[in-house]
Order: sequence, then structure tokens, then C-alpha cells
Amino acid sequence: MINKVVKDAQTAIADIHSGAVIGLGGFGLCGIPENCINALVSKGINNLTCISNNAGVDDFGIGLMLQQKQVKKMIASYVGENAEFERQLLSGELEVDLIPQGTLATRLLAAGYGMPAIFTPAGVGTEVAVGKETRMFNNKEYLMEYAFDLDFSIIKAWKGDTQGNLVFRKTSRNFNPLVAMAGKITIVEVEELVEAGQIDPDHIHLPGIYVHRIFQGTDYEKRIEQRTVSKKQ
Repeated sequence: MINKVVKDAQTAIADIHSGAVIGLGGFGLCGIPENCINALVSKGINNLTCISNNAGVDDFGIGLMLQQKQVKKMIASYVGENAEFERQLLSGELEVDLIPQGTLATRLLAAGYGMPAIFTPAGVGTEVAVGKETRMFNNKEYLMEYAFDLDFSIIKAWKGDTQGNLVFRKTSRNFNPLVAMAGKITIVEVEELVEAGQIDPDHIHLPGIYVHRIFQGTDYEKRIEQRTVSKKQ
């Protein structure tokens, strides 16, 4: 039986190198692999290509890596909450590839399934399609998009077991499973790590076959991206 459990984030990301292509889980501020991102910041590697649904905020998530100029290229579907990201983009310091959210998800899924490419109607006739192949199916035009090629995937789950079987909570389930499936090496941090067999098989959201390293993280923040409350009467 393969031992997938590692001591901590520093051990889990020890072989991630400058220039790597990394997929990072999370949806808004939910399900961000905080411990691993902090370890990457401390390690000081750079020239990274990061693929994620969004770019975090200035002082949290991928935003911490952007502050340290560790990211060469960002591939994402939404980046509207990060002022440092905007500054680097407008100054030409950061390469950016903005793609439709559904296309991002499906390109991750394709990588997990071993499919080289997908065809999607999203982006046809727009700047997204410039320089890309299109084909007609049933008299409708589709854009060909390649599956992502990730060196590493880094995600967070609520609970996992020592064999890498995972359970996610709420919106953190949106992109973490897809990112996990796509990586050549998938690293998982969890809030609770239990022994194999302690999670009901019917409750598992992602099987351990996709997971290579897992550890129990610490000091998680429960942030709210936009706090909205009703006005007092």
C-alpha cells in the first residue's frame, strides 16, 4: 500500500520548482489551499504558471504569490478582487489568459480523463477564439481548446483519509475536484485527516486514485469575500 501521508505543507511542496505549471483549487475564497500557498511563498520559487478559477485577493490565496512576483502567467476566469493583479497586468509584468469559466472547468476535466482537447461553443466569434481551430458539428461552430498540462495540482478538502479519498464542503467542491484530477502530482491539504475506511464510501466526492500526497493543515481562515448585511431599521 502506497503511503500518501506527508508531515506538512513544506514537505508536500518540496519538489515544486521555479517554472512549474501549477493548478490551484478554490472558488472565490472557499477551499483555498492556504498552507501550501504559504509554503510556496516561503520557498521563494518564481516564474510559475498558475491555473485557478480566480486570482485570490491582495493579502490571501494566490494574491500572496503575486505580491512576491512569483507568478509569470495567470490562467483564470475571474480576477476582479485583486488590485495587485490589476497593477501587474496593466504594467505588463504579468501574462494573463482569461477564459470562460465553463471552458476552464472542462479543460481541467479533460486533463483528468486523459482527453487531449475539447470542443465548446463558448468563445466562438470573440477574442477568445483568435488563432484557434474551429469545427462545425450539426451546423454549429465549436472552438477547440486543449486540455491543461499541469505539473502539480494543489487543493484543499474538508476531510480526507490516509488513502486520499476526499470530502468537500459546499462551494469548495466547485473547482477543487477538477484541479485534483488534472495534475501529474496532486497535493491535498485537509482540515481533518482520518484513517482509511473511516469515511463512508457513499460520502466520498473524489477517490484517492487522483491523490499523491495528503496532510492535515492548520490555522485555516474562514473568510467572506463580500460581507453584505441588512441596514438597521
